[in-house]
Amino acid sequence: MTTDPIADMLTRIRNGLMADHDSVEIPHSRIREELSRILKEQGYVSGYSVVEGEPSSTIKVILKYEGSNRDPIIQRLRRISKPGRRVYVGSNEIPSVLGGLGITVLSTSSGVMTGSEARKAGVGGEILCEVY
Repeated sequence: MTTDPIADMLTRIRNGLMADHDSVEIPHSRIREELSRILKEQGYVSGYSVVEGEPSSTIKVILKYEGSNRDPIIQRLRRISKPGRRVYVGSNEIPSVLGGLGITVLSTSSGVMTGSEARKAGVGGEILCEVY
């Protein structure tokens, strides 16, 4: 069992991209599924599916590459708030990533959402990670 399941997910995706895999499998949890949904909606991964199984379910994340060289779409995947140091922001303090070229993912009282969605909704929360 890992102490930081979100960091484990991000590391699995990062390792899969570096090893040029088509997909990675991650143990299922609701927050990991929501993070996968956001990565899919923002175009950083091709897709994801929940694979029911015994003894537990997994999430299969299909990685996305561009060009004939198969360069990964995701250049950087960084965990911000960690178990030893939680980072919370208000709706007016949400940072932008690379001047709006990347995304910040937050866990808010209204669910997991991107930084721009949280700004529009006027809610703050815990910064989970940044992606570009």
